[in-house]
Amino acid sequence: MPRTRTSRYRIVGIDPGLNVTGYAVVDFGPCEPEIVEAGTLTTNAKAALPDRITELYAALTEVLGETTPDAAAIEQLYSHYKHPRTAILMGHARGVVMLACSQAGLAIRNLSATEVKKSLTGNGHASKQQVQRAVKSVCALKEIPSPPDVADALAIALCAGRRLKR
Repeated sequence: MPRTRTSRYRIVGIDPGLNVTGYAVVDFGPCEPEIVEAGTLTTNAKAALPDRITELYAALTEVLGETTPDAAAIEQLYSHYKHPRTAILMGHARGVVMLACSQAGLAIRNLSATEVKKSLTGNGHASKQQVQRAVKSVCALKEIPSPPDVADALAIALCAGRRLKR
């Protein structure tokens, strides 16, 4: 059951990555979505894998503790078969993200990139730039969110929030 926050529901959208993880905390209520916080979590690319996933876990746990979301929406893992190493590294990051969210007691929704893109642009194969422009428009931002990891995390949270209203 969602925590009461003046009839608002708070979702953290997460675009997992080992180098850069985008996150966006968005409140949904009777009016337009409201961005609470958005940013990136980075790890030291020269550090050993166990240190990097520990770093990611600690940073995300801190964000979740400070922003107290009700649920998490996480982009599903997708990697081209020609790049199996990328998929493996992304899997480590995604697993740590899911662990942190689960330990925070959050309901977790997994969303495919196609579902997120279609929700915001009407096209499941929209470009990154189209998604960024859609996020800018929906959130009434003055500028396109940057870096793209933040725009992706916002898109993930917005897609999950739209699913709530159905």
